[in-house]
Amino acid sequence: MQKALRSIAASAFAIASTGAFVPASVALLPQAAAAATASKLGDLSAFRTVASDVSALVDKGDLTGARKRIKDLETSWDEAEAGLKPRAAADWHIVDKAIDHALEDLRASNPTVAQCKTSMGSLLRTMDQMSGKN
Repeated sequence: MQKALRSIAASAFAIASTGAFVPASVALLPQAAAAATASKLGDLSAFRTVASDVSALVDKGDLTGARKRIKDLETSWDEAEAGLKPRAAADWHIVDKAIDHALEDLRASNPTVAQCKTSMGSLLRTMDQMSGKN
């Protein structure tokens, strides 16, 4: 179903970008597709902001700064667990595992920028997916 919605949404975008008339029901399909894939975890933007900060530090090669900043993500995620996990436990575990992986890579005895970039990219994609942005 998600593939079908994405295909329809892509077709609607292609039609809309040509200036052709697009019925409102078709124009709203991108939002419908996003809603169909969004998690019930709710708004993850505050967590994603911190993860994005960490990713930017990793991109600069500042693994020490990234390691310090990801502690903020770990703390806030753990504090929010009681409110988030009951909403969508399976989705919560997916995000939690992605956070744990990023933490492990940043806290490794010999962390590498490449590995940290990979895990942070994965974490951001996971958060986007849970937010219905992918």
